[in-house]
Amino acid sequence: MKNRLFLKLFFTGLLLGTATLKAQNNTNSSEEVKSLIEKKRNYNKTVGFGYKIQIYNGTETTAKKKQAKFKILYPRVVSRLVYNAPEWKVQVGNYKTKLDADRALLIFQKEFSGIIAVPMGK
Repeated sequence: MKNRLFLKLFFTGLLLGTATLKAQNNTNSSEEVKSLIEKKRNYNKTVGFGYKIQIYNGTETTAKKKQAKFKILYPRVVSRLVYNAPEWKVQVGNYKTKLDADRALLIFQKEFSGIIAVPMGK
């Protein structure tokens, strides 16, 4: 009796799981959902999302020196120069959350003073 009850519950669970998977597949194949996902990806490429750490803001020559020093100290971390007239900025890393950026900031603070985490796309 217990075995029959177990088998019945087991197979019912399998059938419900299969129905749920089919419903999810139908949702993901919707043209509206695909369109929204594509729009979000394009937005993220152009505007960006998450956080970067700004290690310098000032003149071009100093910015290039700071970036070179950073590349030597942290070769695996992405860095880039950004020009917003009349100042140059050195921004490093790509972090999804403020918490991730703050953790990295603590590491980079040992070599660079006055650094801040800046949100992307703003």
